[in-house]
Amino acid sequence: MSGPASASVPVDPSPVGPSAVDPSPVDPSAVDPLALESQICFALSVASRSVVSAYRPVLEPMGLTHPQYLVMLALWEQQPLALRDLARLLRLDPGTLSPLVKRLEVQGLVTRGRSADDERALSIELTGAGIALREQAESIPGRMMARLDVTRDELVLLHRTMAKLIAAAEA
Repeated sequence: MSGPASASVPVDPSPVGPSAVDPSPVDPSAVDPLALESQICFALSVASRSVVSAYRPVLEPMGLTHPQYLVMLALWEQQPLALRDLARLLRLDPGTLSPLVKRLEVQGLVTRGRSADDERALSIELTGAGIALREQAESIPGRMMARLDVTRDELVLLHRTMAKLIAAAEA
């Protein structure tokens, strides 16, 4: 006679939890419509956390967090920017953005001052060190493409799809 049935059941060595998310699309008609794995919100949430986490070792040597990197990206494109305009670009509340900008100012990467056009508005501008940091940051997109094992074409398609989702969600 054989032993208990559980003794012969193979153990699945694949990981469980957020790191085990199968990135392939799930046919919603083939599974429970409320299955976690079939939810776009879950896939987006895990992808966001995972990608931001992958940026950490690239940004740390520059002294930046991911949110600070986003602020710098916006300012490298256009400066000076009023705090409210920067908040709108980054889709952040000014109250959330203000501490990020203050930390960048303490690091000597930006200055905050009153706008010449409107003294009530706070204007954010890069310092020489902030401008110089751009050269170091230019390698980040290529390094992240390699780290995430994606091609430029895949990123363009993903970005297009994400923009469509964002527009639909905000409509």
